Amino acid sequence: METIKVLHVVPNMQAGGLETLLMNIMRNINRDKIQFDFLVHYKERKFYDDEIEQLGGKIYCFSVREDSNFLKYIWQLNKFFKTHKEYKIVHCHMPSVGFLVLLIAKIHGVKVRVAHSHNNSCENTLKGRIKRFLIQFEKYLSTDNFACSNDAGKFLFGNRKFTVLPNAIDLDRFKFNGAKRKQIRNELGIDDDTMVIGHVGRFCEQKNHNKLIDIFYNYQKTNENSVLVLVGEGELLESIKEKCRNLNIDNKVKFLGIRKDTDFLYSAFDAFVFPSLFEGLGIVLIEAQMSGLKCYTTDVFVSKEALISDRLTYLKQDDKRWDTKIAKDNKYDRINVKFNDNKNNYDIKTLCQRLERFYLKGK
Repeated sequence: METIKVLHVVPNMQAGGLETLLMNIMRNINRDKIQFDFLVHYKERKFYDDEIEQLGGKIYCFSVREDSNFLKYIWQLNKFFKTHKEYKIVHCHMPSVGFLVLLIAKIHGVKVRVAHSHNNSCENTLKGRIKRFLIQFEKYLSTDNFACSNDAGKFLFGNRKFTVLPNAIDLDRFKFNGAKRKQIRNELGIDDDTMVIGHVGRFCEQKNHNKLIDIFYNYQKTNENSVLVLVGEGELLESIKEKCRNLNIDNKVKFLGIRKDTDFLYSAFDAFVFPSLFEGLGIVLIEAQMSGLKCYTTDVFVSKEALISDRLTYLKQDDKRWDTKIAKDNKYDRINVKFNDNKNNYDIKTLCQRLERFYLKGK
C-alpha cells in the first residue's frame, strides 16, 4: 500500500503546544501508512527538527516570517505545489496565512485541505488585529475544519461545521513519579520543604508571564520558602528576567529554558499556574493534571474542556489575589486524583486512530 503523505503547515517546530501535539501524533500514528512532512516559515532549525527527520519526515523551509516578503512567499508556494504533486492532503495550522496556502494548494489540485484552529482569540495588538482580519478567509478555502476545542472552533470557523480533535497526550507518561521528584529537585538545588510553583510555556504576550510574576511576588511575601520554576523560551524572556530583578525576586525564580523532561518536571512542582490571555485549550494543563498537580488558570480565556480532574481551578483574570488561593491549596495528595470522563478524550492512541481513518479516507 502506498504511504499517504500529509503536509503540515506550521510556523516552525519549536517546543510549543501545537508542535508537541503534532509530535505526539507523529510518534504514535502508523508511519507505514501515513508520513508527516512539514512546511515551516523560518530557516533556523528548531527543537523537534532532528526527531522529525529521524522518524522519516521532511522539512521544507520558507522565510516569510523573517523577511515579510509576501510576493516571494506566493511565488514559493506556487512553485512548491507545482513541484510536489505527492501531497494530496494539506493540514494547515497557520490561519493568518492559511488562506494563501489553501488557495494555492487548491489551484494545484490538492483535494483535501484542512484548516486547524488552535486558539480562541488573538493578541490585543496591531499584529493581533491584522491576524484577526486575515484568518477570516481561510474557512472559505478548506474542505475540512478541525479545532482543539469548541471555543477554538467557533473563533475561527463561526457557524461553519468543524470537528473537535482534543490535544491528546500519552496519559501514562505524565503520572506522578516520586523518585523523579527527588532527583530533579536535587538537580535544581531545591529541598523537600520548598514550595515550587511551576509554569511551562513560551515567553510571549499570550502566556501572560507578567501576571505570573506578580502572582509569585505576592505569594512569596508570606510564603518565604518558595520558588518559581519557568520552562520555555521566547521573545519576552529577557524582559521577564528584568522584571524579576526589579522586584528583587530573581534569586527565587529559576529559568530552565527548553527541557525534554517536562513529564518529570511536573512531578517536581507543587502547583501549576497558567494565567494565559487566551488559549485554544492549553495542553500543558492536561499534562499537569495527569501528574496530580493543583492547577490554576483563567476562567474566561481557557476552555472548560481542559477540566479533566478535581485538580484544576478557574480564577478570574483580573483577580489580584491568586496567591491566597494557591496558599490555601498547598498540601494535597498527588496520587488519588479524581478524574472525570473528559480524561478519555485526551488519549493519544484514540486520536491517532481517528486521524488515520480521516487521512486514509481522504487520500
